[in-house]
Amino acid sequence: MTDIPQPGQISPNFTAINQDGNLVSLADFAGQWLVLYFYPKDDTPGCTTEAKDFSEYTQEFSNLGAKVVGVSVDSQQSHCKFIAKHNLSIILLSDPEHQVADAYGAWRLKKFMGKEYMGVERSTFAIAPDGTIAHTWAKVKAKGHAIAVLNRLQELTI
Repeated sequence: MTDIPQPGQISPNFTAINQDGNLVSLADFAGQWLVLYFYPKDDTPGCTTEAKDFSEYTQEFSNLGAKVVGVSVDSQQSHCKFIAKHNLSIILLSDPEHQVADAYGAWRLKKFMGKEYMGVERSTFAIAPDGTIAHTWAKVKAKGHAIAVLNRLQELTI
C-alpha cells in the first residue's frame, strides 16, 4: 500500500489502456493540467454521479487547460458500456491489476458490512503542467466533487 502523493511531489508515472484500447501515459498530458480521479466501479450510483458531473464540466476544465481522466479496475469493455450508457465525455482508464491505483495510494484496505477487503478508495489528484501534484483529495464523496475540483483548479490556474 503506497502513501498518497502530496502537493509538490512528482506525480507517479503510469500507463494504462483507455476505453478505446489505446495506451495512455502521464507523459501524454505534459504541459497541461490533469485531473486524475480514482473510483471503485463503473455504473454504481456514486461512481455514476461523479463521472456524469465530471463530464458535465468537461468544457470548463478544458477552458482551464485541463483534461479529466478516471481510473478504475474495470475492463475496457466495461468502460465502453459505462460511457455509452451515460453519455460520458471523459477518458476512462482500465487498471485491472491496480498498478496505477497503487502508485497513487488509492488501492487501500476498505470495510463494508463488517468485512475488510482491498479496493479503490475514491480519490482525486490535480497534476500541474510540470508533472507535480498540485492538490490531493482523499476519501472523496461523489456528490459535488467535480465542481469542488473545478473551483480548486480555477484557483490554481490564476
